[in-house]
Amino acid sequence: MMIKNEKDIIQLIKEDEWMMNILRAVKSLNLPDWWVCAGFVRSKIWDTLHGFKERTPIPDIDVIYFDDTNMEELEEKRLEIRLRNILPDIPWSVKNEARMHIVNNIPPYSSSVDAISKFPETATSLGVKLDEMNDIILVAPWGVDDVINLEVKPTPYFQESKERAQIYEERIIKKNWKDIWYKVNVFHIDTSY
Repeated sequence: MMIKNEKDIIQLIKEDEWMMNILRAVKSLNLPDWWVCAGFVRSKIWDTLHGFKERTPIPDIDVIYFDDTNMEELEEKRLEIRLRNILPDIPWSVKNEARMHIVNNIPPYSSSVDAISKFPETATSLGVKLDEMNDIILVAPWGVDDVINLEVKPTPYFQESKERAQIYEERIIKKNWKDIWYKVNVFHIDTSY
């Protein structure tokens, strides 16, 4: 199947009952500024572009939200339990982006979308959720061209400092996406500066 734009990605997700069940489960929690993001979206696109019949297993389903009124890590764990009660076979990972700047030792994010824009790779800087009408909303701060063209590139945020560039490069090695999705083209950052 060809994927040319955001509309095609939304259609792809809409036709995937497993993904829709995950989105419905997260929506039922009524979290502020919530998204299911990163590998959840990227892997679906790459699997499709590689013609895979089987879904590539992903280590976790990243659910993010933004709530600066309750930044307790315990709350994230409680939300994971609630999601496991709805869909027990899903490897849920819930993070409040209002708290993650403390963990990552960076300035605070202003929203979940701000956090997504500062993920390491443009192809991973993607999020989806359901609106009031249960229509899929896709957010892609750096667009969808890189993910559709199977290109792994650093987000501008990860090109700003040698430390972040190093994190990006280490992730590329650790994730080893090319072993799974052989058509992927990885772009590196020159960290010798």
